[in-house]
Amino acid sequence: ELLKEFEEEGLETINNLLEDGSDPDAEYMIEHHVASTDFDVLEKVAIACFKKGYEVTDPEEVETEEGETIFSFDVIVEMELSLEAIMEDVSAILAICESFDVTYDGLGTYFEDDEE
Repeated sequence: ELLKEFEEEGLETINNLLEDGSDPDAEYMIEHHVASTDFDVLEKVAIACFKKGYEVTDPEEVETEEGETIFSFDVIVEMELSLEAIMEDVSAILAICESFDVTYDGLGTYFEDDEE
């Protein structure tokens, strides 16, 4: 199941950050990646995410090595490094993506130094 794969990815990300010394008590910016070849549909997904209370970034356009144009944006959530909380957002955003037949392309975050 797709959700299980994203849960494993999220757990691996959290573990790697903490093993590298990232601050376990920091607030993290979690980026959920959304992509589609259809800009108009992607725009509708961004609006749906925004209406659910999520912050969304401006869309970007990328050309693949095969010459295909892909549009993408990120859904940004600032939160503690909690797998349960992250998975709640993954589940909600994935459901929106599936309803519009666009790709939820995983999540990412950044190292947080506890000395800042």
